[in-house]
Amino acid sequence: MTDGIDILIFGAHADDAEIGMGGTIAKHVQAGFRVAVCELTCSELSSNGTVERRKQEAAEAARILGLAERSNLGLPDRGISVCQEHIEAVAMEIRRLRPRIVFAPYHRDRHPDHVLCGQIVTEAVFNAKLRRYRPEVEPVTVEALYYYFINDTAVPDLVVDISESYEVKQQSLSAYESQFESPVGREDAVWTPLNQGYLSRVEARDRALGTQHQVAYAEGFAVKVPYMTELML
Repeated sequence: MTDGIDILIFGAHADDAEIGMGGTIAKHVQAGFRVAVCELTCSELSSNGTVERRKQEAAEAARILGLAERSNLGLPDRGISVCQEHIEAVAMEIRRLRPRIVFAPYHRDRHPDHVLCGQIVTEAVFNAKLRRYRPEVEPVTVEALYYYFINDTAVPDLVVDISESYEVKQQSLSAYESQFESPVGREDAVWTPLNQGYLSRVEARDRALGTQHQVAYAEGFAVKVPYMTELML
């Protein structure tokens, strides 16, 4: 058991957290918060890259962001589901890391694994606090649960100014060369939506949201219950 971290972000795959909230992660790390990321899968079905290379890229992105920890539950890529086994795996990770705040992917996204990841985390956050659920492990009550956007967006309930940390977000995304670099001249790579200007679209999204709120760049989040502003920078 650890002493607990401040923020724990779950994603279905390595790079989900960086795409959706890399600037918010960097901003909180720079302010002294302890932030961790946990992937549910090893992305073994990705069109480009190998499991080993993606682990190396995720480790480099973690270094750039300054994460306190990065973990992976090893659940099956394109095989996760809102079942007791997967909910329990996430709930136990919450109990192990003891975060104050949890983030998960938003419930609407073109990738089904992102949607399922958010649903699993929602269930796991609830189970993690129940004292008679796996009573041999101390329960954890998370103070707040937020949802970040990966591919699809909605009107955010909360907006974070990431102007000063945006360069770090871009650097963390650049670590994922297997996913975002052009496949031209690479025999082991194919064209996908991710290597056809995807990062430019992410930047345009973050810039547009920032412009709406009179800052250079911003990331948005959704909540199911009223949020406590003092929990965020």
